[in-house]
Amino acid sequence: MVPAAPDQLNRGDLEPGMLKLFGRRNALNVQKVMWFVGELALQLERVDRGGPFGGNRDPEYLALNPNGTVPTLVDGDFVLWESNAVVRYLGESYGGPPWVPDDRHGRALAGQWMDWSNAVIIRRIAPLIEGLREPAARRDAAAIAAHRDRVAEAWTVLDDHLADRDYILGAAPTIADVALGAVVNRWYVLPIERPARPRLERWYGRLRERPAYRHHVLFEDRLVDS
Repeated sequence: MVPAAPDQLNRGDLEPGMLKLFGRRNALNVQKVMWFVGELALQLERVDRGGPFGGNRDPEYLALNPNGTVPTLVDGDFVLWESNAVVRYLGESYGGPPWVPDDRHGRALAGQWMDWSNAVIIRRIAPLIEGLREPAARRDAAAIAAHRDRVAEAWTVLDDHLADRDYILGAAPTIADVALGAVVNRWYVLPIERPARPRLERWYGRLRERPAYRHHVLFEDRLVDS
């Protein structure tokens, strides 16, 4: 079970049933959800699936998530997959403001950045990580450099946006920060040279100060061998 996070936040009107999340601890999209679970101080059972644990192609699991991906959330008799959908659901059901903005424009902007995280950042960083996972003798240095530059270019959008705010939507973190906070850690732990993005780095530093983020997102295992 996930222990209550030290910083209690206002929760929504609903009380959770037995929350269960399927997915291994070091999977990016599982970390995203588990960080938010910690922020909301929800009690949840996490069950290892995928990667070295397998089980994500078993018929029982595919009945819950026909994609065979992680994470999958079970809340009583309700089942939900896709990590950003899970974050939205938890925020709307058990979080409330400031995690989920209480106005339609704020919610739309949060959704915009959550979609951007998948459509742009995840899409660009995935081939970079895969390239770095190749044995050193087989790595394509030119391709890795090109992927790195594309990711750095994309982060410039968020770096510029953070010029006059501490978090993506203002003074407090929201579900938009949750969607992007896990993947920004992947960017900064990769064994590569990165161009300076000072506002992005300050935002990442703020996230690293949060106990739930440190517990669920930061990890000592290296993503690739340098």
